[in-house]
Amino acid sequence: MATKLSSADIKLIEDVKAKGNIPQHIAIIMDGNGRWAKNRSLPRAAGHQRGVESVRRIVEACAVLGVKILTLYTFSTENWNRPKDEVSTLMRLIVKSLKNETDELNKNNIRLANIGDASSLPDIVRNELEAAVKKTSANDKMILNLALSYSGRWELVEAVKVISGKLVSGKIKPEDITEETISNHLSTEGMIDPDLLIRSGGDFRISNFLLWQIAYSEIFISDVLWPDFKCKHLIDAVKDFQKRERRFGLVSEQLSSKHIKEHNDKSHSNKVAKA
Repeated sequence: MATKLSSADIKLIEDVKAKGNIPQHIAIIMDGNGRWAKNRSLPRAAGHQRGVESVRRIVEACAVLGVKILTLYTFSTENWNRPKDEVSTLMRLIVKSLKNETDELNKNNIRLANIGDASSLPDIVRNELEAAVKKTSANDKMILNLALSYSGRWELVEAVKVISGKLVSGKIKPEDITEETISNHLSTEGMIDPDLLIRSGGDFRISNFLLWQIAYSEIFISDVLWPDFKCKHLIDAVKDFQKRERRFGLVSEQLSSKHIKEHNDKSHSNKVAKA
């Protein structure tokens, strides 16, 4: 993947980095591929193909920005209900992208991970994904999470199943279950929760994405359709994040007190970016 960032993009990134307070985990709902294609009287597949270009740009921009985890909502469990032709096209595009981009991810010290239901993927997709995950497993600059065949409700159901099994077997007792117990049984186990959730395409919906993890994430909605989403739009979201007052349920007067430190210590306890 050749660089997608211009000198102007790099300048934007350096300027925003200088202000500090860069979100360590950014999650993105990449919406608008279909509308982008429809607006141009093109097949939906054209929108998805163009959307891959945006993925390349944003992955590179986040790595340069110093983001430790980037989670992309790539394909939801509900997306399996789309027309078969579109699903097949998406699966082929995912395989092609993995083949084309894994070496570049590896070269740039980016580790690939999947936080979705890999067992539901076609063999060719699952095999390519597993190979890419294995090849990049030692990288530690940034984690690129693909939420592939993922939904927040699916993830919570799976966590409940495992925890219930431990209850039945006597490995844990009901009173042992805490928020940390739930977090440790999610696909994002060991990772800090998203600081910033971005949604392209203008819709104000969470769409079943990271329902547990985004409890205190800052949310930024962009009207820009995903295929047109560029570095400057990412920087707009980060600048907005830098202006937010993150209270975590407290009041402003408490933010400089030990309460906010205790919250942050608890939220990040035993959680690392794995990068």
